[in-house]
Amino acid sequence: MAASTRNELFGPKRFNSHAIRPTRCLMGLRDLLIPREKVFFQLLEEESKNVLAGAIAFNELIQNFDHLGDKRNKIKDIEHHGDEIVHSIYDRLVKTFITPIDREDISKLASLYDDVLDYIYAAVNRLFLYEVESPTEPMRRFADLVLKSVREIDFAFASIQKIKASEIEARCNEVDTLENEADVVLNESVAALFKTNDAISIIKFKEVYELMETITDKCEDVVQVIRDIILEYS
Repeated sequence: MAASTRNELFGPKRFNSHAIRPTRCLMGLRDLLIPREKVFFQLLEEESKNVLAGAIAFNELIQNFDHLGDKRNKIKDIEHHGDEIVHSIYDRLVKTFITPIDREDISKLASLYDDVLDYIYAAVNRLFLYEVESPTEPMRRFADLVLKSVREIDFAFASIQKIKASEIEARCNEVDTLENEADVVLNESVAALFKTNDAISIIKFKEVYELMETITDKCEDVVQVIRDIILEYS
């Protein structure tokens, strides 16, 4: 049938943009679990467990302040394993044409998880290099807040695969609360430092406290990406 005749009978052919819409854009949370793409969630889950191991080791170091060199090396090994996982995720992203969620979200999660471990190691390394003899009360509070935050992240990410959006939001909100508590600890601890006359201690401990508080900032960054994923695919 000639195009002009067809147009007279049926009207001009309309282009349906939705007809060729990429399948990934139509995915709901359940579709995140398709087997061929599950490797990304497996790798991210492995990274999440590795970050949790780092947070547990960090908390144990602060609560039991002995053999600092050995414990620092253990956390360094955990941090190095985290780097290997991140590299594996990036390699997969390069080789995979279609990903279960936006590749940018996968990349962000991998990178931000890695930041949490990097700052944990940085704080521990400063304690070792500055020859800190015993933990202060703010350090104990930071270590507790970090461990709680990382546990919430681990629970939140596990809930993504179980399609529990309400559970994820509750976990994310808790991380926000913990980060706010860390802000208070930082403000109070730094203010207390400047009431002393020991300039060297002020310099050392202020840097350590700021590093520890930054760990909770990075945890909050992670849950924000998780929130974005849930909003996009739910």
